[in-house]
Amino acid sequence: MLLLINVILTLWVSCANGQEVKPCDFPEIQHGGLYYKSLRRLYFPAAAGQSYSYYCDKNFVTPSGSYWDYIHCTQDGWSPTVPCLRTCSKSDIEIENGFISEYSSIYILNKEIQYKCKPGYATADGNSSGSITCLQNGWSTQPICIKFCDMPVFENSRAKSNGVRFKLHDTLDYECYDGYEISYGNTTGSIVCGEDGWSHLPTCYNSSEKCGPPPPISNGGTTSFLLKLYVPQSRVEYQCQPYYELQGSNYVTCSNGEWSEPPRCIHPCIITEKNMNKNNIKLKGRNDRKYYAKTGDTIEFMCKLGYNANTSILSFQAVCREGIVEYPRCE
Repeated sequence: MLLLINVILTLWVSCANGQEVKPCDFPEIQHGGLYYKSLRRLYFPAAAGQSYSYYCDKNFVTPSGSYWDYIHCTQDGWSPTVPCLRTCSKSDIEIENGFISEYSSIYILNKEIQYKCKPGYATADGNSSGSITCLQNGWSTQPICIKFCDMPVFENSRAKSNGVRFKLHDTLDYECYDGYEISYGNTTGSIVCGEDGWSHLPTCYNSSEKCGPPPPISNGGTTSFLLKLYVPQSRVEYQCQPYYELQGSNYVTCSNGEWSEPPRCIHPCIITEKNMNKNNIKLKGRNDRKYYAKTGDTIEFMCKLGYNANTSILSFQAVCREGIVEYPRCE
């Protein structure tokens, strides 16, 4: 009854002052509502000057940033006109290779925030930072930081592009200076931006710096097909025939038009039945008629049945040395 009298008095005073007062209908608050609305609905329309407490749903806040506040009936209608504003959470942002440069965890509608990419990464536009905005349905987009490659340092060549940054999988074409080439007379090439940077360095060489086929070696060869020309710092691998021991580095490298020293393939020791019969000996613990041993291997012998050692006991543990072995003797 008192509330009804108050409404009538407010309307009477407003009319006495010549003002046309429009009462406020029951507020339909999107993403929220009045506290005790079922009870309060009986007292509407409300007169100007009346205020009511209200709440906002999850992911929404009042203009003051709270989850509840007061809504006021004015001559122009309800204030605030938008009681509940959408919020966006920092935890909803998934950003690889970057970070948010602000400290808040909750942002209201239309709030724009900045993010930055880690070194070596950039936004889709090629910038080191970008922004996203909190909209009615959530964040405007998910921030993206993608791998990029800077313009590489060229050696005896130049880029055929004016770009500064290149995205993952971008291709950069380059060409050699006059008098230089990549291989087999080619003077142009391309490199690709990958997860670990450029696929290779864009390098062109003077023909005098290249090498011809690597040198052949006895009892061995290269593990790959030979080319007519090799660019500087090229490497070629060697291997030996079975039972031959490789001595030195497996690889040779092209430098200033010459190859580094190739390896050697050391002869194995061939233990034959003929040589063993000649010395009345046989292999200890083996029945092989022919046996191959690599350099450095120890071969154990023993006398045949009915024969006795005629050389020292140590001689029966012979060591293979580059294809030569000294046989013990029994008589």
